[in-house]
Amino acid sequence: MRGGPTDEALLALARLVMDVSVRAADEMGGLSPVQLRALTVLRSSNGANLATLAEAMGVAVSTASRLVDRLTAAEWVHRRPAPHTRREVSLTLTDVGEELLRRYDDRRLAHLRDCLAQVPSDRRAAVADALCELAATAPRHSLGPVEA
Repeated sequence: MRGGPTDEALLALARLVMDVSVRAADEMGGLSPVQLRALTVLRSSNGANLATLAEAMGVAVSTASRLVDRLTAAEWVHRRPAPHTRREVSLTLTDVGEELLRRYDDRRLAHLRDCLAQVPSDRRAAVADALCELAATAPRHSLGPVEA
């Protein structure tokens, strides 16, 4: 149930971020949002295993395993035995995967900067500060570092 202008603003923000992410993914050659989400999770939890990735993404381990198969075939992810136990798999980004995410983040940032530039100049700092506060409330596994 929607509760007025604040809810509408939050929904508009969600639509904006999704649009920016989808456009940036399309510009990168049509990478799927699921692939990019997995790569982003792996970047923030270097050496994660399949169960950790699956939990962070909210999918079954079998789904994460098939996804990692595709990411490994694309040479974006290394899949190796975990150092502490050979029964687990350790997942890390390759240099190519790291570069892919850097380019994706750069494209998203450029789109969002274009949006922020449309805010009156005397309000931009306040909007950026408010967005930092909002982002700081997100679960740690969903975001990288947030700086004010």
